[in-house]
Amino acid sequence: MLVRTHIAINALFIIMFLSRVSKLWLFVPIALFATILPDIDSGFSTIGRFQSSKLIQFFSKHRGMFHSFTVCIIISVILAAVLPVLALPFFLGYSLHLLADTFTIEGIKVFWPLPLKSSWRIRTGSRVETTLFLVFLLIDVLALIVVIRGLI
Repeated sequence: MLVRTHIAINALFIIMFLSRVSKLWLFVPIALFATILPDIDSGFSTIGRFQSSKLIQFFSKHRGMFHSFTVCIIISVILAAVLPVLALPFFLGYSLHLLADTFTIEGIKVFWPLPLKSSWRIRTGSRVETTLFLVFLLIDVLALIVVIRGLI
């Protein structure tokens, strides 16, 4: 999926956590960063265009190791041990990216290095994905209105 769709999907879950998180200034950017992080293995992605990502791309193909719950869980556990406040937003952003990519034709290797692959029928950049993006964007706006009304 495209970065905009990943962000729209994750935004809904970030909005759902807004009233339960004490350090929003940390939660939101970490969750958003983790949302785009799995695509570090693609030179065409937002994060993969950085020069610092090229080494990772040399050793890992797109939708390989970084598109697996194995890496998501390992990093989340390390964060929980070292910086616990970052573990939940990281896991939320990263895992929802992976979950969304399981619906694409390319899919993901769920628990790399195991060969188990999960995929479905959505083509990245297609009309179906664009529709999905717009639906989530609308839901995000409605959810944000509900949360803001609850604060007033």
